[in-house]
Order: sequence, then structure tokens, then C-alpha cells
Amino acid sequence: MKAVKFSEVNPYKALLHFDCSTLKLHGTEETGATKFWMGMTHFLPNGGADYAYEDSPSEKIYVVLEGEVVIETKTERVVLKKYDSIFIPPFEGRSIINETNEPATMLVVVNY
Repeated sequence: MKAVKFSEVNPYKALLHFDCSTLKLHGTEETGATKFWMGMTHFLPNGGADYAYEDSPSEKIYVVLEGEVVIETKTERVVLKKYDSIFIPPFEGRSIINETNEPATMLVVVNY
């Protein structure tokens, strides 16, 4: 068992993210998790992640804990509000944006 104290988690720089703070809570280095890692992202207003629809081989689950974010793929646009979640399958590109004037917080789970 390995507990994580939120006050002791260090931020990291997530590729293609802007106007946000990213924290890795669980992963191989942090807690020994080998199947997935879990993080939390705090998006400022108009903050997000521009993936330019680049595909990724990982499965992802996003859960909005506070605020609102928009997830876009090449064919869909979904608005997620507090406690809404979404599954992103492998090889489905997407972008994330907080289009509101309030901060948003999202839990992120990604398989290795």
C-alpha cells in the first residue's frame, strides 16, 4: 500500500498543455503502479491541451471535479461539467479547453 499526500505531490510539465498545472498522483515512479497512471490537472480560464488531434495508443479517462471543460475530437465536441467523465479510446486524438471564466479541475487516468 502506498498513500499519496496531495500536499507532497510535485507538478510536472505536460506536453502541449497551456495555462494549467499538472500533477502526477500515481504511476510507476510515484507509487509503483504498473498498469496505469493517475494525475490531476487544474486548467485556468482558456487553458487546455492542444493535441492537434495527434493519436495516442493509450486509453484515457477524464473526470471533471470542478468547473467545465470541452473535449474535441475530429468528429465530436463534448462539454463536461462537474462529475461528468469521458473515456478516450486508443488512437482517438483530442483536444481539451476550458472555455469558461472559472478554473476547472480534471482527474486523468491513463494506461501505460
